[in-house]
Amino acid sequence: QVQLVESGGGLVQAGGSLRLSCAASGGTFANYVMGWFRQAPGKEREFVAAITWSRANRYYADSVKGRCTISRDNAKNAVYLQMNGLQREDTAVYYCAARVVGNQEYRYWGQGTQVIVSS
Repeated sequence: QVQLVESGGGLVQAGGSLRLSCAASGGTFANYVMGWFRQAPGKEREFVAAITWSRANRYYADSVKGRCTISRDNAKNAVYLQMNGLQREDTAVYYCAARVVGNQEYRYWGQGTQVIVSS
């Protein structure tokens, strides 16, 4: 059973930056593709970014491409999301998630961390 705990959210002005962190435990980190998702008020949860174990493959939603960078530290069982040029539309609860390599479904989810971007 994998446990995921996010941190790093908060209130930031438009144009600012935040770095979200996700600490993973309870599983073999190498077995998982790690992802970030977000859910804005009144909207469906949406994909933000994902990264494979080797860090060779990184995927981004069009809405964050060029502004966000996903990374992972396999020695620390951690994954990060650096967000720059934040916009009000980025306001959401951000979730860390893990899926087994080869599977499409993200099986493990964190509790989320709130990001609020003010104008």
